[in-house]
Amino acid sequence: MGTPESVVVTEGKAAGAAPSRVRRWVNSLVWGLSVPLAFTVAAWLAQLPSVGIYVGVVLALGTFAVAATVAGGVWHRAGAAVLVSCGGFALTLFAGPGLYELYMKTLGEKVPAVVTKVEERDDKRYCTVEEATGGHAVHEISQQQNCFDHIKPRQRVTLRQDPMGVLEPRLPDGPDQEGRTGLTLAISAGLFAVTGGSMFYAGQRRR
Repeated sequence: MGTPESVVVTEGKAAGAAPSRVRRWVNSLVWGLSVPLAFTVAAWLAQLPSVGIYVGVVLALGTFAVAATVAGGVWHRAGAAVLVSCGGFALTLFAGPGLYELYMKTLGEKVPAVVTKVEERDDKRYCTVEEATGGHAVHEISQQQNCFDHIKPRQRVTLRQDPMGVLEPRLPDGPDQEGRTGLTLAISAGLFAVTGGSMFYAGQRRR
């Protein structure tokens, strides 16, 4: 039969173990959500013109370094660190274009326009488009805004413009692009889950 002192020690250990498990679960959940969310924000920032891509790249690389260091170095889960790194990198490639396309297709204002010129520069395709209404504003649109082979000179198109005036206008999809936005977002959601789940697992199984 244990002494009163041993009973007190045993009860103290049991009481302290539960809060410790809860704290670890909450901490792992925070990391599991914040890491893929940071990669997604970085991907969205990269869609902004001018310095947006640089800010997005810096945030993505910073998130990559912190997540890999914590999962692999601090928690000693090398396999999870590899999954977080690969998943996070792929997430930035898919989430940015997917969110941009969804935003412009859902909230973008329709503006009739005419393609005045299509040219290749530095192995990239650029479309010069003139609005058919208002002040006849002219836009030079890159492949990031959907300037691909389906856009031809003198073609009449419907631009999608950001109502906030932050993002570049987007050209319409071609016949072979139907359903691409949904697929891109589905892949992004899967990569978000893989990245977050790997980080959560690493936190739960830390050594």
